[in-house]
Amino acid sequence: MPEPSQTVVVNATPVIALALINQLDLLRRLYGEALIPPAVRAEVLAGGPGSPGFVELQRAEWIRVTDLQDPRRADLLSDLDRGEAEVIALAQELNATLVIVDERLARRHVRRLGLKLTGTLGVLLKAKERGLIPVVKPLIDRLQRGGFRLDDFVIAEVLQLACE
Repeated sequence: MPEPSQTVVVNATPVIALALINQLDLLRRLYGEALIPPAVRAEVLAGGPGSPGFVELQRAEWIRVTDLQDPRRADLLSDLDRGEAEVIALAQELNATLVIVDERLARRHVRRLGLKLTGTLGVLLKAKERGLIPVVKPLIDRLQRGGFRLDDFVIAEVLQLACE
């Protein structure tokens, strides 16, 4: 059951990663609705119909594209790509409950702003804790085979937390 009344803002990489391993629906099952800014939608769709996330994003009516009230807020995060900057700006505007982002520099900004943060592996860990998936390791392996670079230390920490 999704957590009640959460505002969850998601970046492109977690959407693409979860779609790659056929687990995008975990976001719906954990959080109900997920918000993405327009730049994230564009980034996910930029790969074309054969890319992970392209079809899944268009079918996921529970992922809602949400415009920034003040797009200039994202301009202040000029050291990030546009999607990451819009995710953080939207999270600030909406006082988001959770920001799901994987990129290291974006995560630093999220922490600096005092927003609650997780990433793709955190979503998988929470899904296991909730009994939505039985194990995390095979999904991590699939992400790596799919081209996602994951830090060995972070993987070890996640697997330890997952008791795997």
